[in-house]
Amino acid sequence: MAVINFRASLRKFDWVLLSLVVVLVAISLATIYSIDLSQGEKLQYFPKQSIAFFIGLVLIFAASFFHISFFRTNAKLFYALAIFLLIAVLFFGQTIRGTRGWFNVAGFSFQPAEFAKVGLIIFLAWWINRYGRRFDKWQFVFTSGFFCLVLVGLIMLQPDMGSALVLGGIWFGYLFLTGIKKRYILLLVVSGLLLFLVSWFFIFQDYQKNRIMNFFDASQDPLGVGYNVTQSIIAIGSGQVMGRGLGFGSQSQLHFLPEAQTDFIFAVVSEELGFIGSSLVLIVFFLLLWRLLYIAKKSQDEFSTYLILGIILLFFIHILINIGAVSGFMPVIGVTLPFLSYGGSSLIINMFLIGIAESVACHS
Repeated sequence: MAVINFRASLRKFDWVLLSLVVVLVAISLATIYSIDLSQGEKLQYFPKQSIAFFIGLVLIFAASFFHISFFRTNAKLFYALAIFLLIAVLFFGQTIRGTRGWFNVAGFSFQPAEFAKVGLIIFLAWWINRYGRRFDKWQFVFTSGFFCLVLVGLIMLQPDMGSALVLGGIWFGYLFLTGIKKRYILLLVVSGLLLFLVSWFFIFQDYQKNRIMNFFDASQDPLGVGYNVTQSIIAIGSGQVMGRGLGFGSQSQLHFLPEAQTDFIFAVVSEELGFIGSSLVLIVFFLLLWRLLYIAKKSQDEFSTYLILGIILLFFIHILINIGAVSGFMPVIGVTLPFLSYGGSSLIINMFLIGIAESVACHS
């Protein structure tokens, strides 16, 4: 059956996983409200993010009531829908900061690149299960890579380098998890370096090149490309142990820190809630990933296991890149922090993925 029994679902529902998500979103809403206070009398971000949170809650419970076989049976449909949306947004999408990657409907934006992550995870989990553990064959690397490259190519046309790298990271992570031969890994690394060189000269925009160069030395342009990272590091350091308090962070409240509500929200948390607040966020993230791994171990079929592992890969890559960027250890490529960064599409999709994980938990 596509939908499982309502009472049985609630009985096996992983309330610990949901509680961890709620804690992260609560911190996010408090921080976004604090940022909103500096924008003027009218709240700009908080209402939309609150609506996205309630939509996400509905999706968590709705997805959990579907039997995991629903996602396995419709894996190709999810993948095809991701392709359709990525093509459609190139023709009918809204351009924001040089990227044509959003649909705007009734004042709300939707980013197909976020849904593409769901489509890729479900499809690759299905493809791995279908391949029957024959991962020593080069055909597995080629075919799985081709499916990923289709989505990556469409996303790069927007262009959105951050989402493209996340999708590539998910696919590469899956290859490690399946235990492919080491020579395939070496070949992929060399191919990746060659692809990077080609992209540098023919694909990357100037601002993307500047972000990468800034990673090696943010001080070379402290008032230009390096400005965001410099202000972010100042914000993190000024929070000290206890933080300045919500609404009292000078970097975010006085608008020294651009994109404080999205890419650099962890810097705001560190400044206003201090080392204690930022440590709490990291601990909750760790517990969230650990809980997802626990569900993966309990799953009763290979598809469910790889599905959860894909979700773990997605969250881990986002956390690593985002926190690494705001701390000055990685380039800033516009990757959000799951459940914390402002963005309805990101929050709704992430909560939908939690709903899929709940479906696995309810089915196991």
